[in-house]
Amino acid sequence: MSLQEMLPFLIPFVIVQFALLGFTLWHVLTHRNYKRGNRTLWLIVVIVGMEFIGPILYFILGKEDA
Repeated sequence: MSLQEMLPFLIPFVIVQFALLGFTLWHVLTHRNYKRGNRTLWLIVVIVGMEFIGPILYFILGKEDA
C-alpha cells in the first residue's frame, strides 16, 4: 500500500489530531487550576506527546472540573 493510497485516510486523522492539540493548548493556556501539576508541566506533556497521548492525558489527569 503506497502513501498515495493511504492519503484519504490520513488527512482526516491529521486534521483531528491538530484540532485536539489546538483545543488542548488553548485550554491549558486559559485556565489556572489543574488537578495535578502546573501550566508548564501540562504544556510540556501536551506538546511532547502531541499525537493524541498528551492531550488525552491532560483531559483525564490535569483538567480541573468546574
